[in-house]
This record gives sequence, structure tokens and C-alpha cells, in this order.
Amino acid sequence: MQSIREAAASLSKDCREIADRTLADSPKVGLYYNPLEYAWAPHSEYISRFAGLGAKTLMVGMNPGHGMGNTGIPFGCPEQVEKTLGIVDLEVAQPPVLHPKRPVFGLECPKPEISGRRIWTLLSTLYGSPEEIHKNVYIVNHCPLWIFTPKGGNLTPDKLNTDEGGELLARCDEHLLEVARLLEVNRIVAVGNYAYQRIERLPHGLELQKIPHPSPASPLANRNNGQDWRDMVTTVLMQNSHD
Repeated sequence: MQSIREAAASLSKDCREIADRTLADSPKVGLYYNPLEYAWAPHSEYISRFAGLGAKTLMVGMNPGHGMGNTGIPFGCPEQVEKTLGIVDLEVAQPPVLHPKRPVFGLECPKPEISGRRIWTLLSTLYGSPEEIHKNVYIVNHCPLWIFTPKGGNLTPDKLNTDEGGELLARCDEHLLEVARLLEVNRIVAVGNYAYQRIERLPHGLELQKIPHPSPASPLANRNNGQDWRDMVTTVLMQNSHD
């Protein structure tokens, strides 16, 4: 879907420009990566194959972690990008500057991302093929930047103050609303508290629901071997499936 691709390219360019101004002098920010730049090939492939299939639910995560940071795909656990989505053999370049603790291996990255594994495995179980998944659900992240502390730890957008993140995250808000409009979705499902709180205050006029984040750091996501999390997410997603 060309309009979604153009929106993503515009977001990437704008976030790079804003972040270079607003994050550079922050003592809490060591470095940031923009997967929409160096992993554009698989990200563009995801849009081309799956953005135009009629999903009426937009699932929204926070920002890239290890998965999208390597593959360019939201919640892009490398094994799931290959096995569930069938996206393979596409070039992933390197960020302009690498943190020594944050190498980028691309689609061949051997390390799975548990959150992405949980999301895509469940969606595959509920809907089947990647095409059927995306007739129901399309996934984006609110912010496209993978941000690190000076020591290489993850720095999530909610940890940025207004000077650091205000302009950046406002641009991300605009992109989210644009994607919802272009896809003509009727509801947004926020993954975790940050996404829900960010979206709740926006003028989208859509049904908004929340599901727990599938992070392995979440006791709820781990409870009962993950079955409680799967049950909760299934209940939300299947409420108006195929509406």
C-alpha cells in the first residue's frame, strides 16, 4: 500500500531530524537506531504484503526492541519474521554508528525476541496464514526509534522528558492517526500501558482497547506458562473479528 509506505518513509525522515536535535545532548541517551532507515527493505516488504488486506484492528506497540531493531518488522522476532510472515533474504544494513553492546545482525539474527514470538505465535494460532492475520490485525509501533542509555540499556520513550521527547512523540502521534485513517480501521488495540495512555488522549474517534504487554519481564505475561496472557489477548481480539 503506497500511502502507508510513504507515511512510514516520512516518519523515518522526520524522526531522524527531530532526534538529532532533541536527543543528542540528553545525558540519559547514549545512542539511537532508526530501523526504518537501515532495515527499510523488510519493513517495506511488510507494508507491501500486509497493509492492504482489510484489517479493521490496528495493534500498536511502543517502540522497537531487539526484534524490530534487527528485522524492521514490528515485534519482529527473527524466527517469526521467517516462519510466520515468510519475509526472508532481504538486506538489512547497519546503523550509522553502532553501540558495542547492540550489534545488528538483520534477518539472520540468531537471538529470538520473546515478546515478538508470543505476539506472532498467538496471531498465527488465531487466524492462520499471514494473509489471514492481516485481514484482521495490522501492527505498528508508535515510535520507530530504538533508543539506548550510554551503557547500552533499552531506554523506552516514556522515560524521555518533554524537551527530549515532546516533539518526537508528537510526530509519532500524527503518523499513528494517519495510518489509522489510511487503513480505515474501526478500533485500536494498544499493547501495554504506554501505548494506551498515549493513544487515549488523541482525537481518533475509534474504539480503544488494551492488552497486556507480552514482555518476559511481565509477571502477568509469564503466568501459567503464558496461558493467562494468551486468553486475555484472545478475548480482546476476537470480540469483533471480521467486523
